[in-house]
Amino acid sequence: MLDITKTGIYIQTLRKSAGLTQGELAGRLGITAQSVSNWERGESLPDTVLLPELALILETSVDALLGGGSCSWIYRRRITVESMKEAVLCIKKIRELLSEEHFIYCAIRDALDLRMNSSIEEAFSDVRALDAYVCEAIIESVQHGDYIDLTDIKKNIRADKPREITLEKMKELGIK
Repeated sequence: MLDITKTGIYIQTLRKSAGLTQGELAGRLGITAQSVSNWERGESLPDTVLLPELALILETSVDALLGGGSCSWIYRRRITVESMKEAVLCIKKIRELLSEEHFIYCAIRDALDLRMNSSIEEAFSDVRALDAYVCEAIIESVQHGDYIDLTDIKKNIRADKPREITLEKMKELGIK
């Protein structure tokens, strides 16, 4: 069931996380700041034609927007801890194949470091740091419409603090 108050709170949270004012978000969408304010107060919903662009700006999915941060009714794909670890280790393999200085590896590293707010190089050097990085990747993926089984996290993330933070965040995002 659609809860416009929850949707509004979610839009506001993402907007603030992105460092945007209501006016800036409105400007990017070609609407008024009052419209954004109305969404955030749960008085109205964004027009359907704006949803894809709004989701792109706020780095989420249309399903997550309409679900107020939870898109439990539809997921893009199912992910696993193992597949996320494998993806991170593939990036390490690119570094080994091309070198740390190669522009392709540097572009991947820099983009991920910026997006993840942590260092992928650190993840390569320590098992606990790898677990933490994988947890960050899982959270990002779920925020963008993926699904993961909580049991998989409990069984396959060995580092206690990242595991507990991730499980808490999954519950906030409606993952059961």
